[in-house]
Amino acid sequence: MLCLATAACGSSSSSNDRASSAGTGGPGYPVTLTNCGQTVTIPKAPSRVVLMNGASVAEVSSLLALGLGDRVVANTQSYDRSEVKGRADAIKALPTGNVKLNDASDIPRETMLGLRPDLVLTPTSYGLDAKNGVATRKDLSSVGANAYVSPQGCDQDTSHATIADSYQLLRDLGRIFNVGDRAEKIITASRKAIDATSAKVRGKKVPRVLVGFSNTGDDFSYIAANGVFNDILAKAGGSNAFASASKGPFANVSKEKVASEPVDALVVISYKDADPAAYARKLFKEFPQWPAAKNNRFVVLSDSIYQGPSNDVAVDRIARMLHPEAFTNG
Repeated sequence: MLCLATAACGSSSSSNDRASSAGTGGPGYPVTLTNCGQTVTIPKAPSRVVLMNGASVAEVSSLLALGLGDRVVANTQSYDRSEVKGRADAIKALPTGNVKLNDASDIPRETMLGLRPDLVLTPTSYGLDAKNGVATRKDLSSVGANAYVSPQGCDQDTSHATIADSYQLLRDLGRIFNVGDRAEKIITASRKAIDATSAKVRGKKVPRVLVGFSNTGDDFSYIAANGVFNDILAKAGGSNAFASASKGPFANVSKEKVASEPVDALVVISYKDADPAAYARKLFKEFPQWPAAKNNRFVVLSDSIYQGPSNDVAVDRIARMLHPEAFTNG
């Protein structure tokens, strides 16, 4: 679950990164950008991409949204579900490199080098830290590979992440692969959809929402407190009931504190869970005094509420759950 905290959101790439159009890699190359304080130069469009896990699907989902699935030689990312039709199956169909993962479900150093990547995408700097038994930037450079850490992944503090960081990931990948036009189309469509949804719920009463995980084994150890969740909730016309419970992205909340909050609705985050709705049923039985329990008001989400190309889907689904009367005509 710590990986979930660091995989989901962020901002590590400079918005002032510069790209060059000269070089041997074709029009638009080499591309130079700054990532976690490191200058990264991409000589040509990567064709052997490896995706580290970090309990994320932001990177693989963004690649698929950009039409770049054929560049992947080893993918370790999967939630086994998605709000976007066909995405879970598309992720499942990607090559895995037949690698034996380490205890953190990620790729060990020697295995990584044996994959001969030209680009490694990792949700956080955890995936490049030698003490974790993984290949470092220096290791990768020795075999001609670059590394890119997703937004907010440098210091792994996702508490200030917003939807804009999902757009930054798309833009950076768009530049790295010279498909910036595709990235901008996705971003424009997302913004348009979110603006339309937000307009429908603007001015309405703001329900208090608990955002919890369906399969942690401990109901209240990882309650979402800050980060991209809150940006999504706000645009959907809601607020996080436990935003003040922690300064970080997640809070460890007592059962008494949970019981005392007038929770109006529940967002269940599912990660490789066959029956995430069971979490909602369990909480509603345990806290029947909640308005959420009385109205059976909850929604199950997975990849769309984290960093990635589909935050507009989460905004729409949460808004429809919180304010159904605003969507009676569509």
